[in-house]
Amino acid sequence: MTPKERERKIILTARVMSMVFTPFYLPILGLVALFFLSYLSLLPWSYKVFVLAMVYLFTILLPTFLIHIYRKYQGWSLLEMGIKERRMIPYIISILCYFTCYYLMNVMRIPRFMGNILVAALIIQMACALINVWWKISTHTAAIGGVAGALIAFSYIFEFNPIWWLCLVLFLAGMVGTSRMILRQHSLSQVLTGFFIGLFSAFIVLMFA
Repeated sequence: MTPKERERKIILTARVMSMVFTPFYLPILGLVALFFLSYLSLLPWSYKVFVLAMVYLFTILLPTFLIHIYRKYQGWSLLEMGIKERRMIPYIISILCYFTCYYLMNVMRIPRFMGNILVAALIIQMACALINVWWKISTHTAAIGGVAGALIAFSYIFEFNPIWWLCLVLFLAGMVGTSRMILRQHSLSQVLTGFFIGLFSAFIVLMFA
């Protein structure tokens, strides 16, 4: 394999990692963890599927679709939309979608603890949007950091040992952060800052909300 072929494969792998681990999956993973690691596993499957489908619609499918439409309308590539000054509208779109989902969960009287996962994700999105006014930050690592923070909070609340799950999350976080740097979307400091903002925001919201 030539150096150029190796470079192409590395870049392709980084792009796949960035696409698979989008910044929008925190609420889904948080709910899946609740449904498998807590007393909420006793809920009927039909109810769990309904909640997951609604959250998927408003936190992954809808913001991804709307941001894609916005990017196409502007005529930007994915890399071009990564410029700091062009990221505010996608932040606003995702925040509005998350807020709508949280509002509907309240209207449907879905247990507050599930809604708190949306609150954590909202706070992470808003913190990243605010910081982005002055400095570009990685929302990809903020999301995986939020997963780590939620996992640690759940381990305290439901009293289980999270070490193996946490090792997996940290391994994935390293891969995601490395991918963002390989694609030259973020520096190491931006990747690490995003991760710790996500971790502490999710942990504090889920522990004390």
